[in-house]
Amino acid sequence: MIVYNVTVKVDLDVHELWVRWMKEDHIPKVLQTGCFKDFKFYRIMEENQSDGMTYAVQYFAKELSDYFDYKEKYAEALQKEALDTWPDKFGAFRTLLREI
Repeated sequence: MIVYNVTVKVDLDVHELWVRWMKEDHIPKVLQTGCFKDFKFYRIMEENQSDGMTYAVQYFAKELSDYFDYKEKYAEALQKEALDTWPDKFGAFRTLLREI
């Protein structure tokens, strides 16, 4: 099992709208690529949330090749769409994990 983890810190003034957009728009588009079979969406529990709320989305792929298909064919356009929709409202980093 391959896990593509995206951790995102979202400005407080838009985080509720961003969560709705993720659930209704972005995550469905990522799943429609066929590269991932499931996902989990979490809010990271932090003591200090004065500068934003942090979330993690984990997308599950059967094979590493599924992730590379996503990265090669779809990731750039979907990431650009997020940046265009929420300019200067979030920061993200991505991690690739393999289940042991």
